[in-house]
Amino acid sequence: MAQPPVTRSSSSLLRRKRIEIPSDTQGLRRVLGPASLIALGIGCTIGAGLFSLTGIAASENAGPAVVLSYIVAAVACGFAGLCYSELASMIPIAGSAYSYAYMALGEVVAWIIGWDLVLEYAVGAAAVSVSWSRYVASLLGSWGISLPPRLLASPFETVVLPDGSHVTGLMNLPAAFIICVVSALLIRGVSESARVNAVIVVVKLAIIVAVVAFGLPYIKTANYVPFIPDNTGTFGHFGLSGIMRAAGTIFFAYVGFDAVSTAAQEARNPGRDMPIGILGSLLVCTVAYVLFSLVLTGLVNYKDMLGDAAPVATAIDQTPFAWLKLAVKLGIICGFTSVLLVLLLGQSRVFYAMSRDGLLPRLFASIHPRWRTPWYSNLLFMVLTGGLAAFLPIDQLAHMTSIGTLLAFVIVCIGVMFLRRSAPDMERRFRVPGGPIIPILGIVCCTAVMLSLDGLTWIRLGVWMAIGMLIYFGYSRRNSHLAHDA
Repeated sequence: MAQPPVTRSSSSLLRRKRIEIPSDTQGLRRVLGPASLIALGIGCTIGAGLFSLTGIAASENAGPAVVLSYIVAAVACGFAGLCYSELASMIPIAGSAYSYAYMALGEVVAWIIGWDLVLEYAVGAAAVSVSWSRYVASLLGSWGISLPPRLLASPFETVVLPDGSHVTGLMNLPAAFIICVVSALLIRGVSESARVNAVIVVVKLAIIVAVVAFGLPYIKTANYVPFIPDNTGTFGHFGLSGIMRAAGTIFFAYVGFDAVSTAAQEARNPGRDMPIGILGSLLVCTVAYVLFSLVLTGLVNYKDMLGDAAPVATAIDQTPFAWLKLAVKLGIICGFTSVLLVLLLGQSRVFYAMSRDGLLPRLFASIHPRWRTPWYSNLLFMVLTGGLAAFLPIDQLAHMTSIGTLLAFVIVCIGVMFLRRSAPDMERRFRVPGGPIIPILGIVCCTAVMLSLDGLTWIRLGVWMAIGMLIYFGYSRRNSHLAHDA
């Protein structure tokens, strides 16, 4: 069925792409079914948020009410997920929110969201790889294998040597190593990557079920009192504002279904498979987050998780099962690995889409002749993300991810409403129910969570966007394919 074009704006900044669906004989291979897409979303979502951010959000912002923070974030994600499903089913091409914005809102908006997604995925992957490194070092340590401390920390961190002296780190070598390994796997092919991810997801879910089942009998109900600690007088430090701030902190954990949509051009039947993959992964992950955070805050008082880089391991120490401690560490490592796979997949696909449109050099749109993957994009981000992981501490990496995710969700919700007006007759195999109500609720909820984040996070986002606009006006605007077609 021919797809109607979107009318272009007279302004070059707001010029929009025609909605053209590539044939199955060109570009990326369509090899992903609904089960693979759900596994892809679960693989990304259940990881950093569940195993690291839960303790941070509970101890600094919400207390036991971090359970409510996950529900607040899930509601906002649900609205955005429905909008993602409609756009992904009608525009099944690589690029996620970037591609949707280009066709609905115009080129400059698409550039802003694409540049934002590059930051979100790069910083997110680097942060996860640093956590992966810490858990691997802990696991090896339990087996009597010690890695050099200076090769486990960035130059901005202080480490303690075996003789008790304090020195600065050199680089986080394991973090850079896992970035290289996962990038090589993605270059080899997304079908192979999806099979590896599916295995990791099964292992990870089994670990979550085990922790919840074995941890329930050892919950101390006193740890739930007060369930919502009183606000300290500072916005975001407990109370209702703390629940909202915690929702913003852990929102990075819900980047999973956003990354699923970047693989739309590799779905076998995107009109059917994308809504199933997006909403299915969101549902499974929300249930897992709520149950796990409830058990975690019941096993350990939220005050005792302050500054704890491994709160899950601390919680499991409250049970008498020694074997479970080892299993949890293995599960966490598997979780972080699958998160890295999906983040780096999404990152390279967004960059591929931007390059294909002429906004970035053509090199990054090149597809490997055998493996049919955007391998130059993978190689570029292997170097850049690996460098971030090796030389920056996790606290500087983790703060920028949630706001980028939320901005993408807001633009997707706006895009649904614009396309319904500009292309009302276009085929929609999935339509968000309720007219404009759900997209508007998505915009309101995501904006509210964004506003709960700290000012420094907004400043960092502004600096990154300013750099992006310099690139856009210096290169992308005049090299855009739409500029040559005008």
